[in-house]
Amino acid sequence: MARWYIIHAYSGFENKVRDSIIAEAERLGLSEGVEEVQVPTETVTEVKRGKKVQVERKFMPGYVLAKLNMTDDVYHLVKNTPKVTGFLGNNNKPQAISEKEAARYFGGVEEAKSAPKKQINVDYEIGDQVKVLDGPFASFNGLVEELDFDKQKVKVSVSIFGRATPVELEFEQVELVK
Repeated sequence: MARWYIIHAYSGFENKVRDSIIAEAERLGLSEGVEEVQVPTETVTEVKRGKKVQVERKFMPGYVLAKLNMTDDVYHLVKNTPKVTGFLGNNNKPQAISEKEAARYFGGVEEAKSAPKKQINVDYEIGDQVKVLDGPFASFNGLVEELDFDKQKVKVSVSIFGRATPVELEFEQVELVK
């Protein structure tokens, strides 16, 4: 009976590990022992150069979930895969997780795909010089005074008629001056 296991891999190599396990299982004729291998990802919104961009990000960096019929051959297949450091469990002995727990990881992934998180990364920070891209202050330059990630707003101090005036704008309405 196949059960879910968490495999620890080098961070940044999760997809390569998944592909290697699947390919090696087919090569060695162990496909029935390796039912499914997944890298949980989520979709987040980032602001780059004044535009909102949807980005796929690892839900659990450094980990891969696999549904395996654990035998000695399958264990050694996974353990000897390049960039794999081992299984999650006591003394590096594979410890299965329940279907419910695995569904929670994938449930979080499905939630993230259906409704992207409000987490937004911007390429400027407080004190940076930015240019306003649109709105009544388009083409004005100013300094970032505040970043409000909850409201996705940035407060910029713009010079109007020689006076510094704070203006609240959306994240995508400004870009970093290089």
